Amino acid sequence: MLRCLLCLFAPVLLCAQEVSQSGLELRAERAMVGQPVRASRGMVASASEIASEVGLKILEQGGNAVDAAVAVAFALAVAYPEAGNLGGGGYMLVRMVDGRLKVIDYRETAPAAAHEGMFKNLKEARVGYRASAVPGTVAGLAMAHQMFGRMKWRPLLEPARTIALRGFPVSQRMDLVLPLQFPVMRDFPESAKIFLHGGMRPLHQGEEFRQRDLAATIGRLERGGAAEFYTGETARRIDADMRAHGGTITLEDLKGYRVVLRDPIQTTYRGYPVLTAPPSTAGGMTLLQMLNILEQFPGTLGEEGSTVSRHRMIEAMRRAYRDRAAFAADPDFFPVPVAQLISKDHGRELARDIDRDHATASQSMPAVAVESGFESHDTTHFSVVDVDGNMVSNTYTLNGFYGSQVVIKGTGMLMNDIMSGFSMLPGTRGSIAPGKRPVSSMTPTIVLRQDGSPWFALGSPGASTIPNTVMQVIVNIIDYKMSLRDAIEYPRIHQAFLPDRVDAEPGALVEDVRDNLRAMGHVLNPRLRSQGDVHAVMIDPESGWRLGWSDGRRGGRALGY
Repeated sequence: MLRCLLCLFAPVLLCAQEVSQSGLELRAERAMVGQPVRASRGMVASASEIASEVGLKILEQGGNAVDAAVAVAFALAVAYPEAGNLGGGGYMLVRMVDGRLKVIDYRETAPAAAHEGMFKNLKEARVGYRASAVPGTVAGLAMAHQMFGRMKWRPLLEPARTIALRGFPVSQRMDLVLPLQFPVMRDFPESAKIFLHGGMRPLHQGEEFRQRDLAATIGRLERGGAAEFYTGETARRIDADMRAHGGTITLEDLKGYRVVLRDPIQTTYRGYPVLTAPPSTAGGMTLLQMLNILEQFPGTLGEEGSTVSRHRMIEAMRRAYRDRAAFAADPDFFPVPVAQLISKDHGRELARDIDRDHATASQSMPAVAVESGFESHDTTHFSVVDVDGNMVSNTYTLNGFYGSQVVIKGTGMLMNDIMSGFSMLPGTRGSIAPGKRPVSSMTPTIVLRQDGSPWFALGSPGASTIPNTVMQVIVNIIDYKMSLRDAIEYPRIHQAFLPDRVDAEPGALVEDVRDNLRAMGHVLNPRLRSQGDVHAVMIDPESGWRLGWSDGRRGGRALGY
């Protein structure tokens, strides 16, 4: 079918083609600057145009949002290797139009040989074979497909296999990021062979990038399903390479990996239901707490970016992140009082002592132990909505750029460095233990209309900034009536209890707001680094058309049909 490509830089672009769907003539749409991508039937938003195109083709072939999500995840492992993965883990939130809801927790788990004190320092936990926990991505995607998918498994993986085999031009982002990895990655021959011309130099933009070993691995997964990864030839190759280099993941660890199915946690924000992921990630409960706090104050149109709006956000962040520091944990190892933390009563209690004119010093609040696990900003997120209104919000990661820098011999597959996500402090909630999932901030989220129909799905990378990023987009849409595009591109701030400071993107705090906040006692930290990388889809409540936007901070593309 014909697809109109929306030009984001022209003031107005009239899509002259009229697209026929099931005999119905759909009117031509006018795309305006400031508006998201629009399409009549389905939408995919991800960090890679290649991966978004793969997901879109699955939708066009009759697949549902979960089918497309599986295909996008595999395609990102090929086309966006800094974070897209088979050797990592994450969380998928699925909301089907028939009312089925589930969070698929496929976070990595510490291997049986893992123990407190196994690393001398954080650097040891970030690079090399011992830095990896047992991957959950393949099992998680297979579980999503088994529960909700419509198409067969093999056609969902075939686009990724083909792209890996035939190759694609190296992107500008790969050209920018790979030199940062060069000093470490060149010590690992399999990785250097693929990404560094054998250790001579990183790949450059425009060079053809082929991954034959990864294509062969995906081909085995096509034929053998997730079992091939955890008990078959791929599992044996992981086991052999780990043994050869002092790694801790064994064949028994792979055989024993289990996805955890969880119910979403939710609240309402000004009457709109907000669904998100529960622990083992702490991101969802932190998001819901902040929304419950902010709901105690009016969300007045025109206040966006003002002193009063920023002050309330900062104080909501401070209080929710204090609770995160106190209670975040893998619930299979420590109880997490989620129901209490996300209750409206608790939100009202936390909002009660917010001073209208003064900042609350974090040091003045009840003390909590702040653990020292490392969570990278280099995750990725994608969102999908199909013609029926089924929605998927998925965040997954290798942790740092290119994970542990290790490619398992004969697989083409990068491994995670998520062992650095555990606290180095022994005896704490976040310390290392076999089978444990490290605390995460990933926050895949879906927001519904007040009548319970699907509205929008979103998420972001960004380590501890993730809940704050997602919260600000939601507030921008609901309180400040911004378009999806504007809500995502609007400058962001971050406060995380400790350190007691406000990080602000350029443009987030204009001069008078900055001066007012400082006078109120806030410590401000302007930063050049951007915050987050939101990829979101939406159903326009008036027209029913699908909207999408991929954050301009890192690139990516939303595509619809």
